[in-house]
This record gives sequence, structure tokens and C-alpha cells, in this order.
Amino acid sequence: MAGIYLHIPFCKQACYYCDFHFSTQVDYKEKMVAAIIDEIRLRTEYLQLQKIESIYFGGGTPSLLTVQELELILNSIHKNFTISENPEITLEANPDDLSLSYLKLIRQFGINRLSIGIQTFDDSYLKKMNRAHNHASALQVLPDAREAGFENISIDLMYALPNQSQAQWLTDLNQAIQLKPEHISAYTLTIEPKTVFGVQKEKGKLSVPDEDTAATFFETLQEELKKNGYLQYEVSNFCLPHFYSKHNSSYWLQKHYLGVGPSAHSYNGVSRQFNIANNHLYLKSIGEGKIPATIEWLSREEKINDFLLTGLRTMWGIFLPFLSKELNYNLLTIKEQKINYLIDNQLAIIEDNHLILTKSGLLIADKIASDLFV
Repeated sequence: MAGIYLHIPFCKQACYYCDFHFSTQVDYKEKMVAAIIDEIRLRTEYLQLQKIESIYFGGGTPSLLTVQELELILNSIHKNFTISENPEITLEANPDDLSLSYLKLIRQFGINRLSIGIQTFDDSYLKKMNRAHNHASALQVLPDAREAGFENISIDLMYALPNQSQAQWLTDLNQAIQLKPEHISAYTLTIEPKTVFGVQKEKGKLSVPDEDTAATFFETLQEELKKNGYLQYEVSNFCLPHFYSKHNSSYWLQKHYLGVGPSAHSYNGVSRQFNIANNHLYLKSIGEGKIPATIEWLSREEKINDFLLTGLRTMWGIFLPFLSKELNYNLLTIKEQKINYLIDNQLAIIEDNHLILTKSGLLIADKIASDLFV
């Protein structure tokens, strides 16, 4: 089973923390949709006839597409790939784009999961971050989605915002829990250099919580969501039982996926591909029948490190026999001292041939993975 990711590179406005590839110039949106459909047709062999179990509209802001544009793209995927019986089809969206009528229409033609970028329910922070929605629309969007027939909804939250207190973070968390989404993704704010926040921080005009405070926020996140029945199945992702994201899990579990659109990434087990992050060059290349992608062939060492980095972030951990049989790497022998240290310090356990990080281990998952790298 494999997945397809579609990068829709348009936004109403630039959030001050975001360094993803997007444009606020939406006047050529129709041309971009046509090019994405052309790329789908050009990439039919990439996944080697694997069935598609997940389709993910990301961005950018995919909810800026009209119902007709979304339907055209989905029809193209169905025409060019074999789709599993019950695929997960996710639309990333902002609350201000999701009218009840829009929600009903996209639900009717097959989109069955929403990933809603709420980030915070606090109007003052929404303004500071230059988000297009407000507290009221964030509260209304889930009831509207339920009325439209959605039974699988994820919301995004951010913490460690500028000058944010523990009490403010707890208020956001409680508000999210009251809405009862099936899935919550929560990320610490990362200040990227070329963003508005990055420039403000460089000039000394932005103060964010330090690492210790951010870690405290993370622990609060773990505790509150666990109390309310959510499983932490990946460092930043929590779900009610059976509602983990099939698509995002494919990244962490080394499944294959095709990325379509400018800046989209693809992976097929032997290489990674990276589409050009330039809308006009993307359109030009696709118009000439060429895929504007850079290919990175993966060495054995890179495959091992990728497996460690992604797998250790999940509740499933890493399957040790896979490393030894498929990649000829006996982790328990080669990194015996480091593994013993993790177990002795209650940072990891070994269960059913899986190396799994504990709650404490997840706090430093990337550091642990790097210590185990080849």
C-alpha cells in the first residue's frame, strides 16, 4: 500500500512563522491545478502499481481550491492509480475557508478526513501570527464539519508561542479537548530564519519560551491528552483509538509515497525525489512534459538512519529484525552499550522485537536516534 501527497502552493496570506513553499498570488490557480493533473498522469509508474490507501491534500492551503478543482484532481488520481477499498482522503484546511455548504460538497465526492489548522484559540495570538481566522470560526468549524458528515477530524495546535504562559497553553488544550476531534497534532513553535518571526527575533523584538519551558508544555500536552483517551502514536501526534493518520504514518513506517506539485517530496524505497519549490518553473517544466525533480539515491547507511529517525518517533518503535535481515545491521550488537544505557535509564524498552521509546525518551527522540546512527 502507498500514498499520494498533493502540494497546493497557495495561501490567502503569509503566517509569520511559516517557511513552507506557498504563494499569495492565486490568479494562476487554475493553471496550477491543470499542471498537477498533468504530473499525476506523468507519474503513474512511480509507485509500481501499488494500491493507494491514502491521499493527502497539503500545502499551502488546499481549502482555497474550489470544490470543482478538488474533484478534478481526485478524478485524475482514480483514473491513473488503483485505489484501495476504503482510502483515507485528507484535506488540510483553515477554519475560515470551511463553510457548511463547502464541507457538505467535498464530503459527498469522497474527502473523508479534515486536518484543520487552528494553531491556537486565542485571538491575540492569532493576530500576532497573522492567521486569517479567529476564535469564533475555530469553535464553529468542528460542529459544521460534523453536520456535513465528517467523522475523522484532526486539528493542529502550536505551543511555546511568544510570551505564552503555561496557563494559556492549558486553556488552548482544554478548548481543543472539548471539541473532541479524533486526532490532534501539536507542535512547538520553531522560529525559521527568513520568516517574519525570524527577522523579529534577530532584531530582539520577539521573545519565545526557552527549551525547558517548551519541554514543560510538551509534558502537559502528553498528560492532558492521555487523561482524555488520546494515544501518543508519534512525538507530535495524538489520536483516539484507531484514528491515527494513515498517510502521515506511511512516512514514519517507511511506506512508499508519491508527492505531486511544487516542492512535494516522493519516496519509493530506493530514492527520494524533491520537486522544485518554484511555481513558475514547475509550471514550465510540466508544460514541457518533464518532472522538475531532484533525485537522491539512498545508500544503505541513509536507509538505516532514516528507519531509526522516523521509527523511534512512533509508539510502534523500530522492528529490529527488519534492520538485521533487510539492511544487514544488528543494532543490538553494534550499539549494545547505547541500547543498555537507554533501557537502564528508562528511556526505551524492547518488546516483541521492537525498540520503543518511553514517554521520557520521546522528549529527546531525535537525539536518541542520532546517537544510534551508523
